[in-house]
Amino acid sequence: MSRKEAAGKLWGGRFETATNRLVEDYTASVQADRRLAPQDIRGSMAHARMLGRQGVLRPEDVEAIVEGLRQVEAEVAAGTFVWRDELEDVHMNIEARLTELIGEAGKRLHTGRSRNDQVALDFRLHVDEALAQWQACLAELIDVLVHRAAEHVQTLLPGCTHLQPAQPVSLAQHLLAYAWMFRRDFDRVSDARKRVRISPLGAAALAGTTYPIDPGMVAREVGFPGVFTNSMDAVADRDFVMESVFCASVIMAHLSRLCEELILWANPAFGFVRLPDAFATGSSIMPQKKNPDVAELMRGKTGRVYGDLTALLTLVKGLPLTYNRDLQEDKEPFFDTDRTVSASLRLMAAMMAEMGFVPERMLAMLRRGFLNATELADYLVGKGLAFRDAHHAVGRAVAFAEAQERGLEDLSLEELRGFSLLITEDVFSVLDYHQAVARRAAPGGTGDVPVRGQIADLRAWLRELRASL
Repeated sequence: MSRKEAAGKLWGGRFETATNRLVEDYTASVQADRRLAPQDIRGSMAHARMLGRQGVLRPEDVEAIVEGLRQVEAEVAAGTFVWRDELEDVHMNIEARLTELIGEAGKRLHTGRSRNDQVALDFRLHVDEALAQWQACLAELIDVLVHRAAEHVQTLLPGCTHLQPAQPVSLAQHLLAYAWMFRRDFDRVSDARKRVRISPLGAAALAGTTYPIDPGMVAREVGFPGVFTNSMDAVADRDFVMESVFCASVIMAHLSRLCEELILWANPAFGFVRLPDAFATGSSIMPQKKNPDVAELMRGKTGRVYGDLTALLTLVKGLPLTYNRDLQEDKEPFFDTDRTVSASLRLMAAMMAEMGFVPERMLAMLRRGFLNATELADYLVGKGLAFRDAHHAVGRAVAFAEAQERGLEDLSLEELRGFSLLITEDVFSVLDYHQAVARRAAPGGTGDVPVRGQIADLRAWLRELRASL
């Protein structure tokens, strides 16, 4: 084939023959990375303006490039842009179309940069936008959980260890535990964004450039507060996407824990919740079934995100500096994670807003589990009995009540005194479940005062967040 035909590629001047079609199909990334088009155009506009200010490009070329990119942006937004697999990726597709529109000036856009630093900037911009969306979704879910907690400060249920009844807690305390998990996720994403928002443009292929560029201007143009400090690290670094998917993995872990509890609570053996019809499915043959499919799928999709993180960690573990084509595979795992996390957070917020709680079933389970046993032991300690002796006495009382299928609070004073003569009439207020919860008034406890304090703190945080946005 002629050199002219080989030069059909933007990089084709070095090559005598065309790329094998199998290689083109295997190496093309445009079907995946075309979603980076808005970020690619944004970064290219910033690059062109910087080159103009630095005197590398003529003002008329900068104007033509920016106007041409705006036209390309409109075509992409309208869905009329023609994507060509033979042009390999989003960058070369956009540059080729720009050159078709404005001629020679389009060929000057790539001055002082490489696809290596170009894609790094595009991807950072995309990841940053995705993380900002995760934060918005997390804030919405936290808001819903706080609202539902405020409705159930006085609703009691068994708090468990080892999935066995342990001590009574308020439903508000239980829901707020998840609110604080997701608040940590929000903060974790905020911290990760500090390392995402670093502009690598100006690193070029790996060694920087001889042109008098101003990387700081590009960073300011795209809204990033930081600029790369080492050109090799700038094009090779994918820590930002690995860290982001790690944050997503923790978010999904927290969602999965909540899903697991909802699945258990929806089972009639618990009966703590009634699933909203809009977030459940039925059975094809069993008319009575109401399945928690949304929660089950979300629990299952957690594994997808873990897999994406593993793929990224494996991708970079053996790469020498600097850029390697392996890094083309960094985007699809993140795209998959972004879809999964964003959808899961939105669904959980919507489902929790409509979740039906069943306080009477929760209270019935309290009475079956002897969850006031610790209260009785602490009561005896307060009367002067050593804790180990109190523990033993209450254990015998539980065994006695269990054999008669009664609760400790159902035993008579005479029966209770059979286990310790220190027990007097005041014991029954101690055995009351609401009193047991109310006494947990220390900071962070399940009592009314600390729970309402948590609600106030989270609401204040949400107000500050909204004000800052």
